[in-house]
Amino acid sequence: MTTIFIGKLIQEELKTQKKSVVWLSNELGCNRTNIYKIFNRRSIDAELLLRISKALQRNFFEPYISRLPS
Repeated sequence: MTTIFIGKLIQEELKTQKKSVVWLSNELGCNRTNIYKIFNRRSIDAELLLRISKALQRNFFEPYISRLPS
């Protein structure tokens, strides 16, 4: 099973939506340095992932859910 690199998925979605790091940092109420740190993460706190999912209007939990047994 391959590892989900959630930070890269978030970075790719931000680029796809043509939104800036500054925009996301404003949405999350943090500085942009923290956003760059998020991009390098393999895992992330569920509450933060929920906030990012809401900001970008994409379910970033889906890659994890799809790995659960049916």
